Amino acid sequence: MNEQIEKSEFRPDDYVVYPAHGVGQILSIEKQEIAGIELELFVISFEKDKMTLRVPTHKATEIGMRSLSSPDVVSKAMTTLKGKAKVKRAMWSRRAQEYEQKINSGDLIAIAEVVRDLHRTDDQREQSYSERQLYEAALERLTREVAAVGGGDEVQAAKQVDDVLVSRAAA
Repeated sequence: MNEQIEKSEFRPDDYVVYPAHGVGQILSIEKQEIAGIELELFVISFEKDKMTLRVPTHKATEIGMRSLSSPDVVSKAMTTLKGKAKVKRAMWSRRAQEYEQKINSGDLIAIAEVVRDLHRTDDQREQSYSERQLYEAALERLTREVAAVGGGDEVQAAKQVDDVLVSRAAA
C-alpha cells in the first residue's frame, strides 16, 4: 500500500531538482534487478549535461530529490539576489567549501545566496578561477530552475537573473 504513495509524488515528464545535478526531467520509471533485488528506478535526464541518472524510487526523497520550486520560492530567490553580498572573513578554501555545499544542497535560496555573494560588476576586483567556477555553477543551477518554473525559456530566465544583479549593482 505504501508504495502507491511513493509513486504518486513524481511522475514521468515531471521536472525535478536533484541536489547534486540541478534540474532534470523524469523520462520513465523502470524496474531493474540489481544484485538479485528488484528495484524501481526513476530514469532522469539532465539534457544540458547529456547525462541520465537512475535513482531508486524509495530513496528519491531521502537523497533530497524534489519538485521544482514554486513561483513564490523563485521570487524569494530573486529577492535574495538583490541583497547585499555577505562575504565571511574565513579563508577562501573554507568559503569555497560552504559555497559548494549550498550549490549541491539543491535549495534554490541557498544557490541564490552563492550567486549574490560571488557576483562581480566590471569595476570590482578580479575573480579567481575557482570563484568564477562556483559562481557559474550556481548561476546555471539558478537559471535552469527559474526557466523550468517559468515555462522553460532559459535565455529569458538568464536575462531576468542578470537584470536583478545589474539593478543591484546600480543601487
